[in-house]
Order: sequence, then structure tokens, then C-alpha cells
Amino acid sequence: MTATPDFEAAVRAVLERTRPGEILSYGEVAAEAGFPGAARAVGNLLRRATGLPWWRVVTASGRLVPGKEADHAERLRAEGVAILGGRVSEAPSPRSRRPARRS
Repeated sequence: MTATPDFEAAVRAVLERTRPGEILSYGEVAAEAGFPGAARAVGNLLRRATGLPWWRVVTASGRLVPGKEADHAERLRAEGVAILGGRVSEAPSPRSRRPARRS
């Protein structure tokens, strides 16, 4: 799926409101942007877009970006998020924006 300008703008707006130490799942970003069910499209956008805090987005189970786990973990730890076994120590809860557990 190619991101439409409206989709991209809506996702950017959600991510720009995300504060340091706060994590969201791809699905939460999609839902908050007004595109429920577009979690994969969020991932595709983050893969190619620049200037967005991509590291604040994880899978629903808390898994980090495959192939970028070290960078992802480093950025999250710098914001006080605990990482255990390649995942945030507490996965984001569905439909709620909340900070991850601090280390």
C-alpha cells in the first residue's frame, strides 16, 4: 500500500505528539491517525520517511524493529524505556497511549 498524502500527514501528526519515553504500537498509530487496520502501512511509512520518531513505535507485543534492534533499543533506553530480550519490558496496551515502564 502506498501512503496517501492524507494518511502520511495524519501519521506524522500522531508521531509528532508522541513524547520521549512514550511508545505506541503500529496499530495504535494507525487508529489515532484515523486509519484503523493500517498498521502495516504505518510500518512502511516509517521505513521510508525521515524526521519522525520511529523508535517510539513497536509491535503490539513490544518487539523492536527487526534488523535495527540495537539502534531501536539504544534510542528507547536513552528516553528511559526498559528493554528486555529485544522487546520493551511492557508492551503498549491496545487503544491506550501511555508511557512504557521505566528502567
